[in-house]
Amino acid sequence: MSDDNVYEQPEGEIVDENSDEVVISDPKALALPDDVLPDTLFILPVSSRPFFPAQVQPVMVDAEPWEETLERIAEFPQAAVGLIYAEKTANGGAPNVANFKQIGCVARIHKAEKQDEKITFLAQGLKRIEIVEWLETEAPYLARVRYINDSTVADEEAKAYSIAILDAIKELIRLNPLFSEDLRQYLGRFSFNEPGLLADFAASITSAEPNELYEALSTLPVIERMKQSLLLLKKELEIAHLQNEISAEVNDKISKHQREFFLKEQLKVIQKELGLSKDDRTSDIDTFQERLDGKNVPDAAYEKIEDELHKLSILETGSPEYGVTRNYLDWATSLPWGVHSEDNLDISKAREVLNGHHSGLDDVKDRIIEFLALGAHRKEMGGSIMLLVGPPGVGKTSIGKSVAAALGRKFYRFSLGGMRDESEIKGHRRTYIGSLPGKFVQALKDVQVENPVIMLDEIDKIGSSFQGDPASALLEALDPEQNSEFLDHYLDMRINLSKTLFVCTANQLDTIPAPLLDRMDVIRLSGYIAEEKVAIAKQHLWPKLLKKNKLLKKQLNITDAALKHIIEYYAREAGVRGLDKLLQKVLRKSVVRLLTSETESINVGVKDLEDLLGMPYFRSEKTLKGVGVVTGLAWTSMGGATLPVEANKVHELTRGLKLTGKLGEVMKESAEIAYSYVLSHTKSYQSNPEFFDKCLIHLHVPEGATPKDGPSAGITMATALMSLAKGQAVNRPLAMTGELTLTGQVLAVGGIREKIIAAKRSKVNEIILPEANRRDFEELPDSVKEGISVHFAERFADVEKIVFGKLSNDVH
Repeated sequence: MSDDNVYEQPEGEIVDENSDEVVISDPKALALPDDVLPDTLFILPVSSRPFFPAQVQPVMVDAEPWEETLERIAEFPQAAVGLIYAEKTANGGAPNVANFKQIGCVARIHKAEKQDEKITFLAQGLKRIEIVEWLETEAPYLARVRYINDSTVADEEAKAYSIAILDAIKELIRLNPLFSEDLRQYLGRFSFNEPGLLADFAASITSAEPNELYEALSTLPVIERMKQSLLLLKKELEIAHLQNEISAEVNDKISKHQREFFLKEQLKVIQKELGLSKDDRTSDIDTFQERLDGKNVPDAAYEKIEDELHKLSILETGSPEYGVTRNYLDWATSLPWGVHSEDNLDISKAREVLNGHHSGLDDVKDRIIEFLALGAHRKEMGGSIMLLVGPPGVGKTSIGKSVAAALGRKFYRFSLGGMRDESEIKGHRRTYIGSLPGKFVQALKDVQVENPVIMLDEIDKIGSSFQGDPASALLEALDPEQNSEFLDHYLDMRINLSKTLFVCTANQLDTIPAPLLDRMDVIRLSGYIAEEKVAIAKQHLWPKLLKKNKLLKKQLNITDAALKHIIEYYAREAGVRGLDKLLQKVLRKSVVRLLTSETESINVGVKDLEDLLGMPYFRSEKTLKGVGVVTGLAWTSMGGATLPVEANKVHELTRGLKLTGKLGEVMKESAEIAYSYVLSHTKSYQSNPEFFDKCLIHLHVPEGATPKDGPSAGITMATALMSLAKGQAVNRPLAMTGELTLTGQVLAVGGIREKIIAAKRSKVNEIILPEANRRDFEELPDSVKEGISVHFAERFADVEKIVFGKLSNDVH
């Protein structure tokens, strides 16, 4: 169809007066050109919500593709367009004609404007239309339409619905004033003779879903449409009521908080005027001054605190400097200046506490009692730093707690393991937000006395970095001659640490700097023998586990034989931490049996251990025997250990010595010395003097994956070489330790206690020790020396006689 006849007025036709169609009853009737609506219209889709005949509101569309449609409409005086609801397409383009609804609204366009690829126009809804036929299925859309008029309804039911709708609209306006403008526009043209128009208006001002609005638009009977519109209004009223309740609740909370805030501010002003309260700054200053009451603050520290208090009094509370100064004063006034706890100087009571907390370690307990006795005689403790050295799990940390309990002092512990920042010890300088004092100041603030027991755990694992060397920073704190005036960088004041008792722990001494080690009194904790472990398990570990898990001994018991079996075949380490874990495993599995079976008690015996713990981790050790095989004794950070040494002749093609077993430099030197000594003395020891001249000797220390080093295997290696040269084996359980020189001297070694315990664990009861270690052996507890036969050797000739010849009379 051409554009020339798009807006032609059809010929008048006579129809039934009850018809909904718009007709011209008289073809000669006079009509204004602007009031005549054509039977073909350009169609624009509306995707947000349907457009109603009662609406007058702006509509915005994309310039592409609807600009051409609006230009074509503007060519005609009626400026009429069909607005049909169609759901928005995914790509935002023109929808397919199949997506358009059947019923829509014809609207007149006013004031169309284009801006930023958008076209806005004011649409005035006129009448309902129904699509009869699509004339153009691509934009610009063109369709033949049928106009639908509302039939005139004048009965009482329609009037009643009109009044109900108006009442609902008025209530909605009262709850939500946003609708008042729309109402004023409509009331100017409302008549009770047009109830359909009222229903359209009522539906258009609601926020109902598009499908609900289209249902109202497409409902042609006026009464039914009024019912639907009234229902939509009621829903809108419920939403408005709920929204008002929420707003009122929020506003009530806000106004309540505001009211409380203003009242509190007024109260502060009133109290300040009456002298009944102080502001924050004055309150802080008074708090800090009250903390100093009853404390003996040194003059220099008191003057510095006074200076900081004066600074605080002139600073604004909101300034960053105020917070920094307040934090400094909080630390400085919280320290226990001159505050001391009273020591318990009863030696017998202290021994009871130590015995109650620990089994075994009698030599360590005696050393601690000596220290306490000296302090009791002087009537003061301090001035000494104890260093407890021993393998993991032997109770170093718990001994520190026991010392504090025996003295009745406060206890504070912190670990130095992995510490790399010097500021952790001496404090951060007060040059930035977040600065803190060092650990010693933190400890004093926490315990609130100047004479606590401070434990420095894992002092052998302290590190160093670009941030300083914490070990060097400890020198001042741990030196009795200097720590009475310890300087913390944060406080920048001298603090007295001389009354503090320091207890340090370490697994080994090698990594502790010599100047730091020189300031400490070393107390060695060796590993436990089997009998001591049994006592610890019975008296401490097992009762503690039962109490922790709320079990009674009659419910779950473990026999002494089972404990010995666990210690012998599952937990041979020097300490008791592994034993504790195994006992926890026994307890867990036993509790499962208690809960899943009908039995009320379980008695764990030796025969039950494999089910509870699996196969034993260790087997009964058999000492290696044969020509050229000798058992040595070694010390490690985990305790003592037996160390077999094997020597064997490889061939007689060339002479030489081959070493294996991942030996360190010291042990390699010991092997070279032993080889040289035996090579030069074979004749004197009645061996084949030509044996080493033509043989390649292989010396091996088993368990080659484990690094081994230390000056204690010289006589063991020499004895293995001598056994090989003589062709004579050591046919009895015998172990030895000692270093050898080229002249045959047997030198002293360390770790005697650990080595003897390792020998007893391996059921080796005959030991050779250097003569220089006689005193170390004599000082051992009787429980360790019991059942051990010890020979002391001053030269290797003594060792050779003990092993291969007539035994020395010097046997213990």
